[in-house]
Amino acid sequence: MINVLHCYKTYYPDTFGGIEQVIYQLAEGGIRENIRSTVLTHSPAYDEEVSILDQHTIHRVKTVCEFASTPFSFKAVKTFKALAKSADIIHYHFPYPFMDFMHFAAGIKKPSVVSYHSDIVKQKLLLKLYSPLMNRFLKSVDRIVAASPNYVESSPVLQQFKDKVAVIPYGLDKNFYQNNDVAVLERWKSRFPQGFFLFIGTFRYYKGLHILIEAAQNSRYPIVVVGAGPIEAELKAQAQKLSVDNIYFLGALGDSDKAALLQLSTCLVFPSHLRSEAFGISLLEGALYSKPLISSEIGTGTTYINIHQQTGLVVPPSDPVALRKAMDEIWFNPEQAKRYGEAAHDRFESLFTAQKMVSSYNSIYKSLLSL
Repeated sequence: MINVLHCYKTYYPDTFGGIEQVIYQLAEGGIRENIRSTVLTHSPAYDEEVSILDQHTIHRVKTVCEFASTPFSFKAVKTFKALAKSADIIHYHFPYPFMDFMHFAAGIKKPSVVSYHSDIVKQKLLLKLYSPLMNRFLKSVDRIVAASPNYVESSPVLQQFKDKVAVIPYGLDKNFYQNNDVAVLERWKSRFPQGFFLFIGTFRYYKGLHILIEAAQNSRYPIVVVGAGPIEAELKAQAQKLSVDNIYFLGALGDSDKAALLQLSTCLVFPSHLRSEAFGISLLEGALYSKPLISSEIGTGTTYINIHQQTGLVVPPSDPVALRKAMDEIWFNPEQAKRYGEAAHDRFESLFTAQKMVSSYNSIYKSLLSL
């Protein structure tokens, strides 16, 4: 049994982003590979410091303050150091600057892996201040893992550490999605009987939803948006101002509703326009359900998942005209859309299953333990 300690700034049930889902898939899928996982995370409030989620353990420390999307808690250093004693591997999830500090404060000497989920894009001034610590931290760990070759080649940070970078694509477990309730499926089918474009994700600045709303002007096909986030009111106001009445903001939904909408959708649209979007778990979800994909070329993993005119269409970023043209092409050419969807599913099975991801990480863990 290999004991792995995952370290990230946030986790279920406080947040439900792509990184949290990757950690969950690694923790649960690892059981079959004889890997036992513990997650250390911050939380603004909780009932229990230690809890069990399915087959892995979560340790939470109270967030004292938060700055530039980074939670801080000096109790975390003590807890981290204690948990690290019984771990064989420390698995960090980047970016999370306080984690770098904890690594050195706790004097970690054990084998360590960093899943490099994204460059720091928005906080450019703070990045200059943080860079010395970041570079020292990345230099000190044993292995860095990126989710796509595209990101390795386009990241100036990863290029500095290329000799220790491996590529392991994110993966999803199909069983996690086979949870459709017939009544739920019928309810959504009756509401959107002719199909619809689907977006799933947190409403953040880099998701490009403002571009999708602009592209939707004067279109008639339904566009279903699942999620919530800090710019929700702003997006709804934009839709109202532009008289876009065929976008349906459904809020954050449970797994059964989400799975039903994925199954019923015509196409998964993913308009993220900045490098903060390093991969795109929602694109994988669409591919899992054999849906054609629409995404933007931003030099990251989105175009590793979605191959232009093979699994869907790729458009220039921040270009509502090109996005609208791609949506029209998918909607009005169902046979072509079906071919794209089938190819997307084939690519998913070939590269993006949770089993492949877990096995690849397990190989890295074993290689580090054998050194």
